[in-house]
Amino acid sequence: MRIRPAAPDELPALQDIERAAGAAFRDLGMSAIADDDPPALGVLDRYRRAGRAWVACADGDRPMAYLICEPVDGSLHIEQVSVHPDFAHRGVGRALLAHASDRAAGQGLTGVTLTTFTEVPWNAPYYARLGFRPLDETELTPGLRKIRAREAELGLDQWPRACMRRDRSRSGGQT
Repeated sequence: MRIRPAAPDELPALQDIERAAGAAFRDLGMSAIADDDPPALGVLDRYRRAGRAWVACADGDRPMAYLICEPVDGSLHIEQVSVHPDFAHRGVGRALLAHASDRAAGQGLTGVTLTTFTEVPWNAPYYARLGFRPLDETELTPGLRKIRAREAELGLDQWPRACMRRDRSRSGGQT
C-alpha cells in the first residue's frame, strides 16, 4: 500500500469510493447516510489543491481509500476518510489516519480531530481504539462548534454524533 496526494483525474474515483463505503450504513437503518452524495468534484479539488487530500493505493497505484482534512483551531480536522469495502479490515484507514497525524505534527498542529457517529462500529468505537477520545461540550473549539452546527443543519444529528480528538503526543505516528 502506498499513500500519496490525490491526482486531479482521480477525483471521480474518490466519489465512487465514498458511495461504496457509504452503502454499509443502509444495514444500520441509516439509508439517508448511505444515499448521501459524496463531496462534489469541486470540493475534492479544493482539498487536493491545498495539499490536504491523500489516497491509499494498491494494484498499480489505483486508489482504494482517501482522506481529506483541513486545519481547524490548531488541529488537523479529518473531514472525511473512506475505504472501499473491497479493502476494508486491512489497516488502510489506520494508515491514512497515521499519515494525517504525521502531517499534523510536521505542521506544528496539536492533534487530529474528527466528528463521527457514536453508535456505528466502524466510526467512534474504531477511532477510540486508535487513540481518539470523545470531547465534551466544554472542550469544543469555535471551529468544531461551527462544524457540528453545519452537521446538525444537514440532519446528521438524527443519529448520535461526537467530536473526537487524538493529541499529537498520543499519536506518535501510530494509529
